Amino acid sequence: MAVNRKDWWRGGVIYQVYPRSFFDSNDDGVGDLPGVLAKLDYIASLNVDAIWLSPFFTSPMKDFGYDVSDYRGVDPLFGSLEDFQALVAAAHERGLRIIIDQVLNHCSDQHEWFKESRSSRTNAKADWFVWAEPNPDGTPPNNWLSVFGGSAWSWDGRRKQYYLHNFLASQPDLNFHCEAVQQQLLDDMEFWLKLGVDGFRLDAANFYFHDRQLRSNPPNPDIREGGIGVRADNPYAYQQHRFDKSQPENLPFLRRLRGLMDRYPGTSTVAEIGCDQSLRTMAAYTSGGDTLHMAYSFDLLTAQCSPAFIRHTVESIERELGDGWPCWSVGNHDVVRVISRWALHGKEQPARGRLLMALLLSLRGSVCLYQGEELGLPEAELAFEDLVDPYGIRFWPEFKGRDGCRTPMPWSSTARHAGFSKAQPWLPLAEPHRALAVDVQESDPQSMLNTYRRFLAWRQAQPLLIEGAIEMRHHDDGLLVFERRLGEQAWLCLFNLSDAERRYDLPLMVEPLEDVPASTAEFLGSWVHLPAHGYGFARLLG
Repeated sequence: MAVNRKDWWRGGVIYQVYPRSFFDSNDDGVGDLPGVLAKLDYIASLNVDAIWLSPFFTSPMKDFGYDVSDYRGVDPLFGSLEDFQALVAAAHERGLRIIIDQVLNHCSDQHEWFKESRSSRTNAKADWFVWAEPNPDGTPPNNWLSVFGGSAWSWDGRRKQYYLHNFLASQPDLNFHCEAVQQQLLDDMEFWLKLGVDGFRLDAANFYFHDRQLRSNPPNPDIREGGIGVRADNPYAYQQHRFDKSQPENLPFLRRLRGLMDRYPGTSTVAEIGCDQSLRTMAAYTSGGDTLHMAYSFDLLTAQCSPAFIRHTVESIERELGDGWPCWSVGNHDVVRVISRWALHGKEQPARGRLLMALLLSLRGSVCLYQGEELGLPEAELAFEDLVDPYGIRFWPEFKGRDGCRTPMPWSSTARHAGFSKAQPWLPLAEPHRALAVDVQESDPQSMLNTYRRFLAWRQAQPLLIEGAIEMRHHDDGLLVFERRLGEQAWLCLFNLSDAERRYDLPLMVEPLEDVPASTAEFLGSWVHLPAHGYGFARLLG
């Protein structure tokens, strides 16, 4: 593994664990930190570099941990601080790094900071949150909208002011224009660095600052899918989010954060960027070597997966990024699972899952893999009465929320609740997932799981894929072809994203790479045959 490199994150593969759905060690129906510890050998067997843990902090769980009420506490639902320290130590023994989620933009309305702030207009934390006077008619100060629907402002009867919340009303936004807020959050992050964490995933990293003048956002004449909350059934898409996020003041704070990280060599940051100009923002937030280490956008987390769209996304990032570094993801805890979202004609095919694996792991940059992708898990279908996600409950049935990608990890095909827990899980197990359980795939050398293991091990031994440049060569309605180059070595990487076999005439002489796991391309002299959902790699000659 690349764990001993100071810059391990450049080209590293990060495995996202959603703890409450990974493994339940104490049979209360909710996964926990000891459960992650119990499955560390499994994670290490995947040949990844790091684990990203979704929030395990003290929280009322209105948004399942993304509403923090104590930035230095472990919620008893997940275990204890000692459990976390044991997990970090055991991960490091296995050559794995630990990255933890940091939800800095907002906290819970149950946090002591907010309780104090809302108590009066003169208390010590009165300006730690974004408070604003109503309009003369009592309406909110501007037209800003919450990602989760409705106004981004809620009235507080104690202060007789509105407070800002870009997400749930129970998630008030912290006021980053307040110096004390910035310093407190940096101090809280250093608390975890001192405990040995190797980095942070920064939730909603472009939301930190708001426009001081509270100017209203202009209307959006071009409503397109993609980004945080951007769907035609959500009014959030009806605005250009010019003033409620992605403000210029973000960059000086990110430089302060980088200064903290630089005091702990080998640590890194990966940020979630969701805005109207996400690729440009990624570039601004990762260039120059003094802000974020890497960032990812929602561009490949949408329903769009055509060769033209992927090419446009990659080329746009390469053009904008300069010396910055991208991180790629096609799935996480917020979106429909990729094998379902990018299925053709409604068919969730294993061959396509392998293709998407190879494509993702062949792009220039680092990679985040979401738990269950290595099993090829499809999106779980849940009844309305099974939903717990407030986002899905609000927009049902046009949008079913995020519960379908958060159901329990299947470990044993025959065990109760597929081995996740002996108790009823917090979300019901998706019964179709039993056939894809870890124990089933462990015993099949050609399974999706074992294909992932082999491909990730192979990728670790290919400096060209980890460090090399990328240049797009061809795309049509089904094929995507690009070149990866490092020094004098160059590869041609070919992917058939269609469900029909395709032919590609080679522009140069090539030598097929014979050791690529699960490659299905046939190199036939001057052309290549790619079956449906096929892929292949070849060394360019001359």
